[in-house]
Amino acid sequence: MIYEHRTYTLPHGQMQTYLARYEKYGLPIQLKYLERLLGFFVTDIGTLNQVVHIWGYDSMADREQKRQAMDLDPEWIAFKKTNVGSFLHQEVKILNPTSFSPEFF
Repeated sequence: MIYEHRTYTLPHGQMQTYLARYEKYGLPIQLKYLERLLGFFVTDIGTLNQVVHIWGYDSMADREQKRQAMDLDPEWIAFKKTNVGSFLHQEVKILNPTSFSPEFF
Protein backbone atom coordinates (compact mmCIF):
# COMPACT_ATOMS: atom_id res chain seq x y z
CA MET A 1 0.00 0.00 0.00
CA ILE A 2 1.21 3.50 -0.85
CA TYR A 3 -0.05 7.02 -0.24
CA GLU A 4 0.19 9.89 -2.71
CA HIS A 5 0.49 13.28 -1.00
CA ARG A 6 -0.14 16.20 -3.38
CA THR A 7 0.33 19.86 -2.44
CA TYR A 8 -0.69 22.69 -4.75
CA THR A 9 0.07 26.33 -3.96
CA LEU A 10 -2.38 28.84 -5.41
CA PRO A 11 -2.09 32.60 -5.86
CA HIS A 12 -3.56 34.70 -3.05
CA GLY A 13 -7.31 35.13 -3.46
CA GLN A 14 -7.81 32.19 -5.82
CA MET A 15 -8.58 29.42 -3.30
CA GLN A 16 -12.39 29.55 -3.32
CA THR A 17 -12.58 29.73 -7.10
CA TYR A 18 -10.28 26.73 -7.44
CA LEU A 19 -12.06 24.67 -4.77
CA ALA A 20 -15.48 25.30 -6.33
CA ARG A 21 -14.21 24.33 -9.79
CA TYR A 22 -12.41 21.26 -8.48
CA GLU A 23 -15.35 20.04 -6.40
CA LYS A 24 -17.78 20.39 -9.31
CA TYR A 25 -15.65 19.15 -12.20
CA GLY A 26 -12.39 17.53 -11.08
CA LEU A 27 -13.33 15.54 -8.00
CA PRO A 28 -16.06 13.40 -9.60
CA ILE A 29 -13.65 12.29 -12.33
CA GLN A 30 -10.86 11.54 -9.87
CA LEU A 31 -13.18 9.54 -7.63
CA LYS A 32 -14.31 7.54 -10.67
CA TYR A 33 -10.74 6.48 -11.47
CA LEU A 34 -8.61 6.87 -8.35
CA GLU A 35 -11.32 5.80 -5.89
CA ARG A 36 -9.53 6.27 -2.53
CA LEU A 37 -9.46 9.89 -1.50
CA LEU A 38 -8.18 9.82 2.08
CA GLY A 39 -8.37 13.56 2.68
CA PHE A 40 -8.52 16.96 1.03
CA PHE A 41 -7.30 19.92 3.07
CA VAL A 42 -6.44 23.62 2.93
CA THR A 43 -3.61 25.07 4.98
CA ASP A 44 -4.38 27.39 7.89
CA ILE A 45 -0.98 27.77 9.57
CA GLY A 46 2.43 27.69 7.92
CA THR A 47 2.57 28.11 4.16
CA LEU A 48 -0.83 29.48 3.19
CA ASN A 49 -2.87 29.21 0.00
CA GLN A 50 -2.21 25.50 -0.35
CA VAL A 51 -4.48 22.56 -0.98
CA VAL A 52 -3.28 19.14 0.12
CA HIS A 53 -4.86 15.88 -0.93
CA ILE A 54 -3.94 12.33 -0.08
CA TRP A 55 -4.84 9.31 -2.18
CA GLY A 56 -4.36 5.63 -1.38
CA TYR A 57 -3.26 2.92 -3.81
CA ASP A 58 -2.47 -0.76 -3.54
CA SER A 59 0.91 -0.23 -5.24
CA MET A 60 2.81 2.01 -7.68
CA ALA A 61 1.50 -0.19 -10.51
CA ASP A 62 -2.08 0.38 -9.26
CA ARG A 63 -1.45 4.14 -9.15
CA GLU A 64 0.06 4.22 -12.64
CA GLN A 65 -2.78 2.19 -14.15
CA LYS A 66 -5.51 4.32 -12.55
CA ARG A 67 -3.87 7.64 -13.42
CA GLN A 68 -3.20 6.55 -17.02
CA ALA A 69 -6.87 5.61 -17.44
CA MET A 70 -7.96 8.95 -15.97
CA ASP A 71 -5.56 10.88 -18.22
CA LEU A 72 -7.40 9.48 -21.27
CA ASP A 73 -10.81 10.68 -20.13
CA PRO A 74 -11.96 13.68 -22.24
CA GLU A 75 -13.63 15.28 -19.20
CA TRP A 76 -10.36 15.09 -17.23
CA ILE A 77 -8.43 16.54 -20.17
CA ALA A 78 -10.93 19.43 -20.33
CA PHE A 79 -10.73 19.99 -16.56
CA LYS A 80 -6.93 20.13 -16.64
CA LYS A 81 -7.14 22.87 -19.26
CA THR A 82 -9.16 24.98 -16.83
CA ASN A 83 -6.25 24.77 -14.38
CA VAL A 84 -3.65 26.31 -16.68
CA GLY A 85 -1.98 29.09 -14.68
CA SER A 86 -3.80 28.14 -11.45
CA PHE A 87 -0.81 26.96 -9.45
CA LEU A 88 2.36 28.67 -8.32
CA HIS A 89 3.88 25.37 -7.23
CA GLN A 90 2.98 21.68 -7.23
CA GLU A 91 4.59 18.93 -5.18
CA VAL A 92 3.82 15.22 -5.30
CA LYS A 93 5.19 12.73 -2.79
CA ILE A 94 4.76 8.97 -2.63
CA LEU A 95 4.68 7.80 0.97
CA ASN A 96 5.35 4.21 1.99
CA PRO A 97 3.99 3.27 5.41
CA THR A 98 6.25 1.78 8.03
CA SER A 99 5.46 -1.61 9.54
CA PHE A 100 3.91 0.13 12.57
CA SER A 101 1.90 2.77 10.71
CA PRO A 102 -1.87 2.56 11.24
CA GLU A 103 -3.93 1.69 8.17
CA PHE A 104 -6.27 4.39 6.88
CA PHE A 105 -8.34 2.19 4.57
